[in-house]
Amino acid sequence: MVGKEKALPGQLPLEREVEVAGSQVLQTPVDTMLEAQLQTQQRSSQNGQEVVTLSPVISPCGPFPDKPVVFFQTSLWSSGFRMKLEAVTPFLGKYRPFVGRCCQTCTPKSWESLFHRSIMDLGFCSVILVKEENTSREWALRDLPPALGAVPRFRGWLVRRLCCFLWSLEQHIPPCQDAPQKIMESTGVQNVISGRAPGGAGEGQVPSLVKKDVQRILGHIQAPPRPFLLRLFSWAMLRFLNCLFLNVQLHKGQMKMVHKAAQAGSPLVLLSTHKSLLDGILLPFVLLSQGLGVLRVAWDPRACSPILRALLKKLGGLFLPSEANLSLDSSEGVLARAVVQAALEQLLLSGQPLLIFLEEPPGTQGSRLSALGQTWLGLVVQAVQVGIVPDAMLVPVAVTYDRVPDAPRDTYHALPPLGLWTGALAVLRSLRGWGCSHRVCIRVHLAQPFSLQEYTINARSCWGSRQTLEQLLQPIVLGQCTLVPDTEKEQEWTPVTGPLLALKEEDQLLVRMLSRHVLNACVASSAVMSTAIMATLLLFKHRKGVLLSQLLGEFSWLTEETLLRGFDVGFSGQLRCLVQHTLSLLRAHVALMRVHQGDLLVVPRPGPGLMHLARLSAGLLPAFLSEAVGACAVRGLLAGRVPPEGPCELQGIELLSQKELYRQILLLLHLLPQDLLLLQPCQSSYCYCQEVLDRLIQCGLLVAEEVGRAAGDQAPAWGLASFSLPPCVTAAWAPPLPPSAFGDQWLPQTPGSRPACDTGRQHLSAKLLWKPSGDFTDSDSDDFEEAEGRYFRLSQQSRCPDFFLFLCRLLSPPLKAFAQAATFLHEGQLPDTESGYVEQLFQFLQATAQEEGFFECADLNLAISAIWTFRDLGVLRQTPSPAGPVLHLSSTFASRDNQEKLEQFIRQFICS
Repeated sequence: MVGKEKALPGQLPLEREVEVAGSQVLQTPVDTMLEAQLQTQQRSSQNGQEVVTLSPVISPCGPFPDKPVVFFQTSLWSSGFRMKLEAVTPFLGKYRPFVGRCCQTCTPKSWESLFHRSIMDLGFCSVILVKEENTSREWALRDLPPALGAVPRFRGWLVRRLCCFLWSLEQHIPPCQDAPQKIMESTGVQNVISGRAPGGAGEGQVPSLVKKDVQRILGHIQAPPRPFLLRLFSWAMLRFLNCLFLNVQLHKGQMKMVHKAAQAGSPLVLLSTHKSLLDGILLPFVLLSQGLGVLRVAWDPRACSPILRALLKKLGGLFLPSEANLSLDSSEGVLARAVVQAALEQLLLSGQPLLIFLEEPPGTQGSRLSALGQTWLGLVVQAVQVGIVPDAMLVPVAVTYDRVPDAPRDTYHALPPLGLWTGALAVLRSLRGWGCSHRVCIRVHLAQPFSLQEYTINARSCWGSRQTLEQLLQPIVLGQCTLVPDTEKEQEWTPVTGPLLALKEEDQLLVRMLSRHVLNACVASSAVMSTAIMATLLLFKHRKGVLLSQLLGEFSWLTEETLLRGFDVGFSGQLRCLVQHTLSLLRAHVALMRVHQGDLLVVPRPGPGLMHLARLSAGLLPAFLSEAVGACAVRGLLAGRVPPEGPCELQGIELLSQKELYRQILLLLHLLPQDLLLLQPCQSSYCYCQEVLDRLIQCGLLVAEEVGRAAGDQAPAWGLASFSLPPCVTAAWAPPLPPSAFGDQWLPQTPGSRPACDTGRQHLSAKLLWKPSGDFTDSDSDDFEEAEGRYFRLSQQSRCPDFFLFLCRLLSPPLKAFAQAATFLHEGQLPDTESGYVEQLFQFLQATAQEEGFFECADLNLAISAIWTFRDLGVLRQTPSPAGPVLHLSSTFASRDNQEKLEQFIRQFICS
């Protein structure tokens, strides 16, 4: 055992070292974050002449309360002149972007009405930080300090001990009766009872028996919330969250937008991601603490035991009865769907906020979008369309964690329903096993609300024609043609349940598109946590290990790159403290070893732990998705020209035409699943191709060339490629284009035909979406035929090759899994049931991972995604059977040559 070394001023003490098998592995400190907090406290001199304060310069969103932040400024107040002097350390990305604005194409009125620039400066608050100042609800302004007139009602040491209890007693809980009689008297239920609807009493059922069935179904759906239980729940949650988490951060500006939308009179419908089972009780607590009343949560009945369902219903939970999923001609299904629709209509009329999860619960294999969530959203859409409520305000919500507290360890099998006692034991284990150093941070994101009525009117005009993946890609994979059809991909993996089947086909399409649009908004507004940045660096940039001194710089660089791309980060603190805290959270998957230079070597542990790092790195992928798609497309173009092991100088010589780049990007977009890309339905693939190309130019990876230009002529500046970048950030993304750059000169449109920022269907045969920045002419001759003369090269700057490989590797897990699935086609045993073939492929991925070391590809969800993609591509055919869907190899891909063509098509995008 080696003792501690003395820490430098302003740093944390070094960790203890344990010698294991000749190498020295470090144990991370237990109270890392607590020591980090102590370092940011204010320092006052003894004579009171000067005060030196470390304060954050992260604006416009403001600082985190009582937590250190990444970037600091030193402020000096001189007692003689009362003058404030600020010395700010320059740092690109020190200003946090305000995320969560709604779509300007689909909801332009909501984009303008519910936002004001002043809300960007309101900063963050921690909803679990309750002090004696929070025990008075009589403040006019709750955020005012006591010195400005806000006097707390209660004071004293006893109040400081009981402030959480007093706070829970003062929470305003409005009456929220479920009005069973109104539900019974609703038009839909009365039609069923009277026999005017299929399955009613007129078809052989006694009306009194039907009424009893209505009451029984209503009891399965909901129960009147109990105010006493809600207050007790608030107090228990406050204590539990303070024990388990460092903080639960919420942006006050985002909360102000939600309050403004609630005051408009329309009911609030919160549409959320689902990273943890804790989300369902965390979000109601947050909204209740912020004065929005009791949040009604649409729970998944499969995830809860009957006893837990009964408790959750008394806390405001909603459950879809199993009869609602029966066939359309079933009398029980007709009655259950009518009762569910009536209950939801009464809930919306009462103005109670509703929470719907758009993602499947954690640990669920298959589609990312939740069938249950789409069902509830379809009921809301139907209530608005028939005029029960004039409108509903939709609020995209996301909750991000440093580390998900209830992440399933066994992700290969479905989780059993959570019981009341099982959940209580899990809480006790969490409180016992998580020390101070294990506590994590939570960020709750509330994006800008938008009108459902406005979205319904504007969104339909943005949808174009669609074709299946087999029609789009199979001829190109087999070499039968080279032209990519000018249409969108039709790919739907989420099963359609009974209540959604009862809607019209165009309304079903509206619900599916709206779900993807809102989920895209949720992901775009989610903050990137420190564990996602660390996992990405260790898995895709330093797989063989990296020195801690270098890792500090890489962590700062990737944080800056994330902020410059318009994504917020969900952490704060001094850089060294942040890295130590993050490594302590990943200690089960990372090894720290002392090297002879006195530095530390950080190495990801080989084995299945790499799959955990891959799941964490998925939180960073949306920020770099466009560049990653573009880099893999460039890799596909260079695959047939330059050998992969060839020098980077050869790759930089090759000219890449704009037409070829568009084609490769489109092919990759069609190949990758929609659940991974989450593209906005109002944005066409061709517009996204242009966005990808612009990003590659802006980050400096592509340099524009023009064939035939004289040697002495100066090449034009394309987009932002001409912007000079700091030498320390060679691959940094340039600042965004000014708003005027997205005007009418970018999008071909007739006067009044499209909104100013429309990103709807634009064809390559139309005007180009961008011009050289030096071209100030309004000529209409700049069409696609002239675009064939535009060429690009890979940049030869010093850090561009490393950045290019980093971007390519971000998409390597799904692409390598797809390539291995193509290799497995001639080894798998077909025909077989879908579940059986998934198990075969998963075992093959695990065996390959043991040989090659790419454990991030040995994921059950990737195996399912590969099989479903091959089914859409026409590689596998599916036939129904009593045991479930049966898969067999199609006649087209029964030959080994076509199987190899498919594998080569996929591997062209993979960079080792």
